Amino acid sequence: MKRFVEGEDRRQVTLLPECLDDYVAPDNPVRIVEAFVDELDLVALGFAGMIPEATGRPAYHPATLLKIYIYGYLNRIPSSRRLERETQRNLELIWLTGRLMPDFKTIADFRRDNGPAIRTACAQFIGLCRKLNLFTRAVVALDGSKFKAVNNRDKNFTVAKVAKRIEQVEAGIARYLAALDRADRQGGAQTEARATRLKLPYVPKTQTSGNTNRGLFPGQDFVYDAEHDRYTCPAGQHLTKGKVRSDRRDNIDHSRNLTACPSCALKPRCTPDKHKRVKRWQHEDVLDRMQVRLERRPCSFAGRRWSIHSGPSRRGWAVRIS
Repeated sequence: MKRFVEGEDRRQVTLLPECLDDYVAPDNPVRIVEAFVDELDLVALGFAGMIPEATGRPAYHPATLLKIYIYGYLNRIPSSRRLERETQRNLELIWLTGRLMPDFKTIADFRRDNGPAIRTACAQFIGLCRKLNLFTRAVVALDGSKFKAVNNRDKNFTVAKVAKRIEQVEAGIARYLAALDRADRQGGAQTEARATRLKLPYVPKTQTSGNTNRGLFPGQDFVYDAEHDRYTCPAGQHLTKGKVRSDRRDNIDHSRNLTACPSCALKPRCTPDKHKRVKRWQHEDVLDRMQVRLERRPCSFAGRRWSIHSGPSRRGWAVRIS
């Protein structure tokens, strides 16, 4: 095919083999994992198997298996079976292990026999990441928005709070290792099937309207009827969806009542325009269901706040520690 970018012939033999170091960029975070583990004193940390047996099949070096686990920790790969597959197809892991591909039983046994040492190594790794400012958060800029400065408990730290946070980090590592144990016991297929169902977000529905400050009815006073696809206003009138223009480019529907609005007694508290118009996003039902879930489990929002503060961000490099 001409005028298209073409791939290489899979059967083409090259004169000089590719360099494994070319698989990852110089600024790839996986290089930090490599440097960190290579500088650790694994004997002092208590890792087993540092002195190989004189007979029998050669074993994998604990440093190699520790690199695999730290990589899985950073990239949310808890299952030993999944880690085994990733070592066979993931270029970053292929680079990190030097093309070594241990089976899932070897990976699981390493974690089982070195639990305390792995926790200590992970705690040191998190401390190193904080020291190097590798924890990042995404920044969202909203033009024209104003925010009040609040020095709440989540924004200031004391010596006691820092010590408490360190305890939380160590507890998070322990929970992660316990989750790895459960994943190995339950098997890879069951774990992956369960992971595909983890879609219970808990995010409150945003209320950005300023109508309340202007003495007008807020948006939540207009109740949506999904069965008839219409809104009911505070006066009891129905607002139906208008016709969609042929040149429409957005995914917002507009509902209104052209007959009742001009003579409605509540119009001064409803809208300064000729007719009240209610906008509805094409996927607004997703937000409605999420709001219902949150109202049924209000305590879940506290857990969501912690996961936001300590979770990973794909902008730059961040590490999930809980």
